[in-house]
Amino acid sequence: MSLRERIGLTVLRRIDPETAHGLALKALKAGLAPAPGPVTSPRLAHALAGLDLRNPVGLAAGFDKNAEALPALMRAGFGWLEVGAATPLAQGGNPRPRLFRLPGDRAAINRFGFNNHGMEAIAARLAARPAGIPVGLNLGANKDSHDRAADFARVLHHCGPHSDFATVNVSSPNTERLRDLQGEKALSALLAGVMQARAELDRAIPVFLKIAPDLDDEELARIASVASMAGVDAIIATNTTLSRDGLTGRHSAEAGGLSGRPLFDRSTRVLARLYRLTGGTLPLIGVGGVGSAGDAYAKIRAGASAVQLYTAMVYEGLSLAARIARGLDDLLARDGFANVADAVGTSNEDWI
Repeated sequence: MSLRERIGLTVLRRIDPETAHGLALKALKAGLAPAPGPVTSPRLAHALAGLDLRNPVGLAAGFDKNAEALPALMRAGFGWLEVGAATPLAQGGNPRPRLFRLPGDRAAINRFGFNNHGMEAIAARLAARPAGIPVGLNLGANKDSHDRAADFARVLHHCGPHSDFATVNVSSPNTERLRDLQGEKALSALLAGVMQARAELDRAIPVFLKIAPDLDDEELARIASVASMAGVDAIIATNTTLSRDGLTGRHSAEAGGLSGRPLFDRSTRVLARLYRLTGGTLPLIGVGGVGSAGDAYAKIRAGASAVQLYTAMVYEGLSLAARIARGLDDLLARDGFANVADAVGTSNEDWI
């Protein structure tokens, strides 16, 4: 991390978290952030559900909700990006404050509630982005929608032509009853609508499903079965958790989803179980607590074909993506893996 980035992080951490996040996006757009370009090597270059990744380290949805800083983020060292969540209509989300830092836990709690500019504004920005690494969109539903399942298909139909992939997000804890869509019948119907919307696009794009970490083995098995039958291209494991086990921060009792280091073990166990349930045939994306190359490597060896991060950048800066990619390359070389694919699932049993 450079001295300039270290100073910037120190200043931002003294500001209200949501205001600081907005300033970070402005700094990105102004060209004040690290821009090494995508980090790659023969070991890191990897295919994920038909996407050619220069490295498997991705930006999780939520950091750039409205696709406002894509040119800068595409040069920040990531191998791929996910923006959103986008809903059909713009919405303000839940009242502030709705984002809380837990520095001692290297974590954050948010209850944003899908605040975003709406699919039309986001689609326009996706269409205007430069060529480069894959960029996908997290699909959401409006809070007051009478048919939330239809909202996902509507956003995909509108934004799909400008996206490299789309993620069905039924796992946010901050929109009331959204997680109910993870039930077997509701999820089957929702995915059928999304897949129909994809079939109507001129260019079929991969569809991912993002799930919660707060699921038992039976629920995971049902989701894996439904996802496979629906033709989902990958599962993202996982979104934020409602658990507060072991937290020490003064904001630990705030409502919302917990992300960051405390989520690592819980989300990795879910990932490993999914890898077993799917027999390694369905690509998995490991999210939750990734803050180092070692964390990314552990997710991959547990069963992930790629990883995503977000919260760790609050504490480690945007340069973290490039540092993780380079460190991952070193770890793969150390253990004799020719590429990422060779390492996937090789330590799965450690998490079961």
